[in-house]
Amino acid sequence: MKAITAMACCLALGLFSLSATANTFRCGNQLVSIGDRAFMVQRKCGEPVAREAVGYTVGEYNQRELPIEEWVYGPRGGMLYFLRFVGNRLVSIDGQRN
Repeated sequence: MKAITAMACCLALGLFSLSATANTFRCGNQLVSIGDRAFMVQRKCGEPVAREAVGYTVGEYNQRELPIEEWVYGPRGGMLYFLRFVGNRLVSIDGQRN
């Protein structure tokens, strides 16, 4: 029974490590968080490995379009990190095994 439990735990950890979503991202001794502005992220983390304009979305009250951009950092510890910005605000941080 202990072997089955241990195997189930290892499998679960393996699945979670393939892709991870976080609210913060560490750059050296600095942290960036959801809601931070793009220039602050760049100041703390430096230039990303890649930048891609993904598209546009409609802002509040349908008054203007906001750009969607994705930045890639890594590999760090075998992980690639994808930071998504909408209207120059960080909205998501995803990690994926390299």
